[in-house]
Amino acid sequence: MPAPIVAIANQKGGVGKTTTSINLAACIAAAGKRVLLVDLDPQANATSGLGLEKLEGGSLYGPLLGEGNAQERVRPTHCERLSLIPSEVDLCGVELDLGRFEDRLMRLSGLLAPLRDGGEFDVLILDCPPALGLITLNALAASHHLLVPLQCEYYALEGISTIRRLLDQLRDGGVNPTLNLLGVVMTMFDGRTRLSQQVVAEVRQHFGDAVFSTVIPRTTRLAEAPSFGKPIIQYDPYSAASAAYEVLANEVLARLGLPAS
Repeated sequence: MPAPIVAIANQKGGVGKTTTSINLAACIAAAGKRVLLVDLDPQANATSGLGLEKLEGGSLYGPLLGEGNAQERVRPTHCERLSLIPSEVDLCGVELDLGRFEDRLMRLSGLLAPLRDGGEFDVLILDCPPALGLITLNALAASHHLLVPLQCEYYALEGISTIRRLLDQLRDGGVNPTLNLLGVVMTMFDGRTRLSQQVVAEVRQHFGDAVFSTVIPRTTRLAEAPSFGKPIIQYDPYSAASAAYEVLANEVLARLGLPAS
């Protein structure tokens, strides 16, 4: 059975997308699943956030243009059962280069097929750049599921409405008819403020069961963890943020039909 592919995307920056990618992947791996995290953001924050160096030629830039394959880009991390395909700055140029291919939207799907079908991984997670360019479109075309992180602020709904329209276009246009919204996760939640509580309530009213029960708190320790190259469950395993991502991982696994080991 092919491993589900989950794209974590929001065209708005600063919403906790990469933080969620790193920590969700680490917590799913800690739950006993073999996880591959694919860093598709040229900023390579997921790569450095897991303590790996940005090595020239290590990203999917070459394979996306027909030079090499994705399997040879997979690298182990210091988290058991968690592997990574890193990114680097060369991915900035792939948007222009992909434009000359007729199958420009399906390049990533073909690359990931052996990793999806090979039985080596239980879940693939794609960390997308904060833009709706060709890299993100490739990620959505390759994925079974979309997970959207939303910051607890009033502009949150604007971002997700754009993502929902794009999701419908990809499905209705035949690019990826099976793509579904796995869920919306509220990030940077501050329970001391009325604003955070109001935004969460409004998003739940708008999207109902699509919103995960878990909310991710805004904490200093969570913000510090990437600078040490560690997910929060390693950097501060007894923190509120660590507990939140562990619960979120269980919610995600349940929605994917993959009970924790």
